[in-house]
Amino acid sequence: MATSPPVALAPVPSPSARPSKLWIVLLVVALVGALAAAGGYFLLRQRGSAASAAQVAPVPEKPIFVTLEPLTVNVQSEGRGRFLHVGIALKVRDEKAKTRIVEFMPEIRSRLLLMLSNRPPESLVTTEDKARLAEEIRAELSRPLGAGLPAQEIASVSFNTFVVQ
Repeated sequence: MATSPPVALAPVPSPSARPSKLWIVLLVVALVGALAAAGGYFLLRQRGSAASAAQVAPVPEKPIFVTLEPLTVNVQSEGRGRFLHVGIALKVRDEKAKTRIVEFMPEIRSRLLLMLSNRPPESLVTTEDKARLAEEIRAELSRPLGAGLPAQEIASVSFNTFVVQ
């Protein structure tokens, strides 16, 4: 009898080898899912923080101005007559301050006339001089307008016109 050569059979994978590949595939799928969920969470969190920051950002208040009619005053000068023509707007903090300034406008204008007529024209030339004058006007007009009245709440003084002649 003839014997046939032994046939080499391919090794049969053991049942324990397949689950290890399955576990690797499941682990990779779970890892990709976790990374996608974490990325989505952080993106939504950043959008939420940007939206909440926009909600928290303060809205600037509408400024309240009281415009005074232009003033013309003689200024101190040696020799010839010189004058200052100035238009002023006062920025106030609330409507009550605006109402009080309008009610006391004659006194406000008188304070300004006395203050401005006391200046030499050379002290009103540079930008720094004008800024200093604006601060002095703010301080002067912030004083109480009468006994028992509170101080004015003038935030700033702006010049609309400013001519020294």
